[in-house]
Amino acid sequence: MEKDRKAVPNDHLANERTFLAWIRTCIATIGLGFVVVKFSLFIRQLALVVGTGTKLPNHGYSSIIGITLVIGGMLLALFAYHRFKSTQQQLLAGRFRPSSGIFLGITTAIILLGIILVAYLLQRVR
Repeated sequence: MEKDRKAVPNDHLANERTFLAWIRTCIATIGLGFVVVKFSLFIRQLALVVGTGTKLPNHGYSSIIGITLVIGGMLLALFAYHRFKSTQQQLLAGRFRPSSGIFLGITTAIILLGIILVAYLLQRVR
């Protein structure tokens, strides 16, 4: 749906608030990735110090997951900036067109990541 009207300051302020919400999400995603990687490292060091003979798995998927989260957060920040500028230009031109395709892509990627993580966690429980 296309709107032909002059943008008001509230439209631009809403665009900025949306951008900042995306940035907060990016920071949270990057922070979570960092914590996942560091927690894995902490567990390995703790097992060495305690020395209880606990066997740790050889494959370190938590590092891969954490790094993927950090990269995903950075890519999300790029998307957020692109979306902000695109919306700003549309508002200045007086022709705003909402797009849902990219949000479907992000939602699909998150669902796929969730399925992969559930499969990984179920494998670890057995």
